[in-house]
Amino acid sequence: MTSSRTDDLAQALWYTGPGLADIREERLPPLAAGHVRVRTLTSAISRGTESLVAAGRVPESEYQRMRAPFMAGQFPFPVKYGYAAVGQVEAGPPELAGRTVFALHPHQTRFDVPAGAVHVLPDGLPPERAVLAANMETALNAVWDAGAGPADRIAVIGAGVVGALVAYLCGQMPGAEVTLVDINPQRADLAAALGVGFAMPENAKGDCDVVFHASGSAAGLATALELAGLEATVLEMSWYGEGQIAVPLGGAFHSRRLRLVSGQVGQVAPSRRARWTHGRRLDAALALLKPGCLDALLMAAVGFDRLPQALPRIFDAKSGILCQLVDYRA
Repeated sequence: MTSSRTDDLAQALWYTGPGLADIREERLPPLAAGHVRVRTLTSAISRGTESLVAAGRVPESEYQRMRAPFMAGQFPFPVKYGYAAVGQVEAGPPELAGRTVFALHPHQTRFDVPAGAVHVLPDGLPPERAVLAANMETALNAVWDAGAGPADRIAVIGAGVVGALVAYLCGQMPGAEVTLVDINPQRADLAAALGVGFAMPENAKGDCDVVFHASGSAAGLATALELAGLEATVLEMSWYGEGQIAVPLGGAFHSRRLRLVSGQVGQVAPSRRARWTHGRRLDAALALLKPGCLDALLMAAVGFDRLPQALPRIFDAKSGILCQLVDYRA
């Protein structure tokens, strides 16, 4: 596409086939009333969900429920997918002009969304850390779902971004004994940065009041069930796409009267739903991101123009990458 104008052109990342992606150019329409045009500063790859999308592993039964707010295309391919973008408002209502905002938008250099779909960053929150807002929102909802409280013994299985944020939130509760559990011993440094304990699965303390499972593996779920105490809650946060796993419900599962509960961010937790909107929850998530220790989750940025080539490394389970930043300012 050629044009003498550049202020209405955008480039976006599209997943085009299993393990394939490219950057496509598109023209933005004239800005609609009540909308804002955002120039992206940074975004983040959601390694858990986006790796399933990139591999074409979204089950057909979930095609509609899995649509991101401003996704384009259709599952399985091609799709423009993502939900962690931070940028500066270039045009729109005067009260938003020039403000730095978060939006649940795919990876794209410029985009238009309704003004109500952007959330102004709190003072002092860097754009790079703000990309964690959707993950923090998931973590906050999970804590509500599980009913974790002060002085509880809490284990979080899986030290990915969401698991780490759950551990961080629980670690802020007075008297809570929080352990981040992972098979990678290097995650001990992350746990220390977040102010919580760390253990390998074989060394984790049992008899927990609440256990969060966020490892995305059958072995992790088995560990979660093993660590749960009498009548404790195990909150299952992992999403397996088309995969099926064995759930070990033998042994002491029934005698200990365990509760295995699903957690999902699409709905506000029932304990808050009567009073909290999705917008209020996302604003709260942004406010919770102010502590600088959360930068321990951020990986050095890759340039947007190099993103298609970098995706295999980003999605490699052995890469050690947590939150992969994407930089649009080059």
